[in-house]
Amino acid sequence: MDPVMALAGLGVGVVVGLTGMGGGALMTPILVLFFGIPPLAAVSSDLAASAVMKPFGGWVHARRGTVNWALVRWLCLGSVPSAFLGVLLMRALGDGESVQDVVRVALGVALLLAVAGLLIKAYKGSKSDKSEMHQKIVIRPVPTVLLGALGGVVVGMTSVGSGSLIIVILLALYPMLRPNDLVGTDLVQAIPLVAAAALGHAIFGDLKLDLAAAVLVGSVPGVLIGARLSSRAPAGVVRAALVIVLIASALKLFEVPTPAVGAVVGAATVAAVVIAIRRRQASSAGVPAPPAEPVAVLLTGRDQPQDRRTEDETDAKGAQSQ
Repeated sequence: MDPVMALAGLGVGVVVGLTGMGGGALMTPILVLFFGIPPLAAVSSDLAASAVMKPFGGWVHARRGTVNWALVRWLCLGSVPSAFLGVLLMRALGDGESVQDVVRVALGVALLLAVAGLLIKAYKGSKSDKSEMHQKIVIRPVPTVLLGALGGVVVGMTSVGSGSLIIVILLALYPMLRPNDLVGTDLVQAIPLVAAAALGHAIFGDLKLDLAAAVLVGSVPGVLIGARLSSRAPAGVVRAALVIVLIASALKLFEVPTPAVGAVVGAATVAAVVIAIRRRQASSAGVPAPPAEPVAVLLTGRDQPQDRRTEDETDAKGAQSQ
């Protein structure tokens, strides 16, 4: 049992529990680049570990009520059979390196588009009223099943996308879905999806149970910690974590060197924190805050109607006491 690998699993587990994604996009490159694991074995073992890890995070979100079960059912209807099909397709294509390169780059572009979508949603959300923020989610069965099937094929071929690609799909189809529900729904739908892909790799691939066990030692407690944080955290904080992980995952899919990825993510995090602190200081000093910037909204969560309601109630109670 490699303690360093278990520690890496712990870190990835926290990210998966907090954001619903990052398992394949982070763990698979870590196994290949840092531990010298062959790509096929890394993909297979990561899927097997995810099939055990994600139910723990999904259970936490289910208890907190942050899962849209109707969306889960329609997504799984398309993604589960197509995940197994993706494994068969990869085996039929041989090593399939050129195909996987195309899929990898396309997924990286999709993740960056998701970042833009989250920022636009945060900016618009800061200007929307309560009726817009509480719009009922209307399920669109056919597009959900078809895009879920697309995600399943990608997961079966690369192990990447059970969280990140489905997040992109949910953002595109259901922009009014709350960030906490987005993470919870994504985690739960990923359980049968990665299980089907892992089963396919166990039959046709190169599954290493000892490798999967080493990852699970750290990732199971990590995903429990991350899921508890995600289900309790303000929506703005969850969105900030989503953006950071999306950026890191996209850069790794583009095969950007790890030091460069760390520098970009670190700079983005520092900039976001500085903006959020300045806005809070201006608010506490009674100075009118500048127009909400997307990054600041991501971290402060001030687009949430419940935050505004709480502030109004506090002001009312203070006036009554005087």
